[in-house]
Amino acid sequence: MQSPAEIVQHSGGVIGVSWLMIALPLLGAAILLLGGRRTNKWGHFLGVAMSLGAFVVAVLSFVELTGLDPDQRRRAFELFEFIPGMVNMGMLIDPLSISFALLITGVGSLIHIYSIGYMSHDRDRRRFFAYLNLFVAAMLLLVLSDNYVGLFIGWEGVGLASYLLIGFWQHKPSAATAAQKAFIVNRVGDFGLLIGIFTIWTTFGSLAFADLTQQVTGQASEGTLTAIGLLLLLGACGKSAQLPLQSWLLDAMEGPTPVSALIHAATMVTAGVYLVVRSGAFFEQAPTAQLVVTIVGVATLLAGAIIGCAKDDIKKGLAGSTMSQIGYMMLGAGLGPAGYAFAIGHLITHGFFKANMFLGAGSVMHAMNDEVDMRRYGALFPVMKVTAVTFIIGYLAIIGFPMLSGYYTKEGIIETAMEHNAILGWLAVLGAGLTGFYMSRMIFMTFFGKKRWADDAHPHESPAVMTWPLVILSIGSIGLGAFLILGNRFMNFLSPAVGLPQELPETHVFGFGPAALATLALVAAGAALAWFRYGAAEVPAVAPRGSFLTTFARRDLYGDALNEALLMRPGQWLTRIAVFFDNRGVDGLVNGLAAGIGGTSGRLRRVQNGYVRSYALSILFGAAAVVGALLYVGNM
Repeated sequence: MQSPAEIVQHSGGVIGVSWLMIALPLLGAAILLLGGRRTNKWGHFLGVAMSLGAFVVAVLSFVELTGLDPDQRRRAFELFEFIPGMVNMGMLIDPLSISFALLITGVGSLIHIYSIGYMSHDRDRRRFFAYLNLFVAAMLLLVLSDNYVGLFIGWEGVGLASYLLIGFWQHKPSAATAAQKAFIVNRVGDFGLLIGIFTIWTTFGSLAFADLTQQVTGQASEGTLTAIGLLLLLGACGKSAQLPLQSWLLDAMEGPTPVSALIHAATMVTAGVYLVVRSGAFFEQAPTAQLVVTIVGVATLLAGAIIGCAKDDIKKGLAGSTMSQIGYMMLGAGLGPAGYAFAIGHLITHGFFKANMFLGAGSVMHAMNDEVDMRRYGALFPVMKVTAVTFIIGYLAIIGFPMLSGYYTKEGIIETAMEHNAILGWLAVLGAGLTGFYMSRMIFMTFFGKKRWADDAHPHESPAVMTWPLVILSIGSIGLGAFLILGNRFMNFLSPAVGLPQELPETHVFGFGPAALATLALVAAGAALAWFRYGAAEVPAVAPRGSFLTTFARRDLYGDALNEALLMRPGQWLTRIAVFFDNRGVDGLVNGLAAGIGGTSGRLRRVQNGYVRSYALSILFGAAAVVGALLYVGNM
């Protein structure tokens, strides 16, 4: 197995000013937020320009990086001293970070452009673009930082920006509640990440990736490395909506649809995958933690697929799909160097076809008076051909249609999983079959069949500013997977950052092996079942009650009920016990002592009545007591 290359200090060139990728969108956010209403007329154009500027810097940095020898493609440079004696703030430009930077700025810029049309009638459009810029800046800080402190600052910045974007329409109670839920659930994962970072510091004395890559082997026990891996995984589960911290993702669809495309397709939910791959040195030395990553990935890809099978809300159906696809990425990331390239490759292609479909869903909603219930759609293909064709391309890519992007990356993960653990591999194949069903169901209910529109619905194609991003994303959904995977092009490109497996996998145009045939058969069966249920048959306007499994999926596998039973209710009882102890115990002791002193003082106060005869009588009694005591002592 080939180890990652050493990190080289860099100065000059475009890479030396790659901090502009973060600075430009951050500046845009500052101008739009501080400029107030004076920027309303042109604020959205500034937001787009700043994101495109960051994309240009990313492209130029990529070109400069690829011009170097492979063993020189991990370039780091220091920006300033941050915490003296602990960490300096710097940036790391290597194949892994630049891949994410290109995805974030490229797809992010297309979403910015799409938002010009989608948010055209929103009076707070300027603020929306400010939050988009803030999010892009935070996400870039997360992936470009050369140490865990900078990563964590970006991690928290992403959490803040996602809270602001999910709850952007705060006049809707459901949106405000969804933003709070996402923020709180992510704090659980963030706590695990923070403890993991503390453990890394106390164990190795450094938080810089350059130091840790060399120090992990032989510097700590397997138990310590396992604990670090599990804590990092907990953080990844929160950000990437993996079991058991997945409950926030579907509620987060309350935000504007471009938010779903940016946060829940191309960027934030992939941060956990980045964390696991970037921390591969820990996981590779801790097989138990690595196994847990794969188990979490498989469990989540099945859970998300099951949820997607029963959702009538088009955005929530896509959210369940996102859970499932991130699960595939987690599975690949847990397989070590053999799976890293497929995991990150699937992450990149998913960013294209899932952003394409989320924006396509927004286009449909834009034409249908913001209706999200697919049972109120049907027969939209003739009136929304650009949206429909681009959406269908994304659909074919996600189900793994041969020779499209998702086929190569997902099949690579499944085939690698088969080689490591057949059970995990076949469960991943089952997930692919479920994907074929629920995504075909979405296509048939939305674009085909009979009209089920509301009386006031007059669907029409979206304006060009919204459809051109769909076209560009659909192009990436077609050919990007083959470009990355065939000939192990992407695996070799990533190798300076993540290493190479002992044997490179064989890749060819028509698939990987027997697992690919089984996957295609299940996908075809799922699509056929969806056709008979939702294409050829009448789709009722009101969802039938369904079986127990259908109810189970509609209620998100009772995730909220489970959290309530295991966390919220015990937390309430614990709070009540603490309040009782505080009121009756701590406050009772303090108040009781104060009352006792007060009562005693009140009684003693009666002795001080101001009458001389009372004081003389007291002196007499006192003197008599003293004399009596002296006589008693003298006679002993």
